[in-house]
Amino acid sequence: MSKFRTYLDQLSGLDFSNMYENDFLHTWDKTTDELRALYAVANALRDLRERNISTRIFDSGLAVSLFRDNSTRTRFSFSSGTNLLGMQLQDLDEGKSQIAHGETVRETATMISFMSDVIGIRDDKYIGAGDAYMKEVSESVAQAYADGVLDHRPTLVSLQSDSDHPTQSSADLLYLINEFGGLENLRGKKVAVTWAYSPSYGKPLSCPQSLISLLPRFGMNVTLAHPEGYDLMPELVEKAKVYSTESGATFAQTNSMAEAFEGADIVIPKSWASYAAMERRTKLYAQGDDAGINALEQELLAQNATHQDWCSTQELMATTAKGDDTIFMHPLPADISGVSCEHGEVMADVFDLHRDGMYKEASYKPYAIAAMVFLQKAKDPAATLAALEGAAKPRWHQA
Repeated sequence: MSKFRTYLDQLSGLDFSNMYENDFLHTWDKTTDELRALYAVANALRDLRERNISTRIFDSGLAVSLFRDNSTRTRFSFSSGTNLLGMQLQDLDEGKSQIAHGETVRETATMISFMSDVIGIRDDKYIGAGDAYMKEVSESVAQAYADGVLDHRPTLVSLQSDSDHPTQSSADLLYLINEFGGLENLRGKKVAVTWAYSPSYGKPLSCPQSLISLLPRFGMNVTLAHPEGYDLMPELVEKAKVYSTESGATFAQTNSMAEAFEGADIVIPKSWASYAAMERRTKLYAQGDDAGINALEQELLAQNATHQDWCSTQELMATTAKGDDTIFMHPLPADISGVSCEHGEVMADVFDLHRDGMYKEASYKPYAIAAMVFLQKAKDPAATLAALEGAAKPRWHQA
């Protein structure tokens, strides 16, 4: 049986009907069946493209992106993923819009939705703000559709909020599924999700939170490691514990990077700010307290500097399950010691050894995003995928 047919078979027996004409804001909003469907569709789309078969389900259509924080991989992944399905991209630049003149969220959401099919938003800087903004956009679009202002309801995809980064963690899991030869082969694997030193401050909590709340759902044994004071959102740590119990996996916490690395099959070292510090920063921004923000930044940089030993080294990698062959992951860009900074998250020799793997990891993000949109737009995803393969329309025509 071909790989493609295997992916279609994976869809049979799964209940993912609620994904149709819905949003994708958090992985924990989705059932396990819905997540399994996402991975099967993403792999099927990748298989079609690699065989030069067009995956366009739109003859026309607009994807709107709004990035309230800097981005390279996710920005281009959203563009690539939506283009893969046949849509054109329009980036909403708030500085050039009427938002700068006081336009409300409801009005903006409606105005950009008249001929748009999907809206992607990254809003990850302030605790509570990103999720709240995306919720308001979603509700505004739904209301405009219910009122007859819109002839359809665009669907919303979170490209990272303050709590979750669903496109990144979905790409991460797709990478692992393909590296280990199937979702079922991930059960029992030990994963170290660990803090690492960075010479900058204020990096979002959403990357590690997305991982600890997703990986245990599929039986992976997760160890969360960070120095004292770098806690994540407590409610998401609790989610990780619940999912671990439900799947029969384990979830452990430690203040030792070495303990997390020991015997791990997969290591994911990444810097983040503490939950308490991000809450303080959010309040200071709300108050317009520039002096307070600057003082907090200096305090956090000094705190970070006391943990420069939290760095991925060859010595640490040697303690993992397979040494240099253990999977090393990072959402990128990484702070590389001696390359992008004096001291960072990972030593240059370790990064160079695992560079191709991290690039492969990133390559799954366009397909993860395309699958999220596909499941929101295709009423019968399996039949639609089969029809695309049957049509065998070349994506790229050769003479």
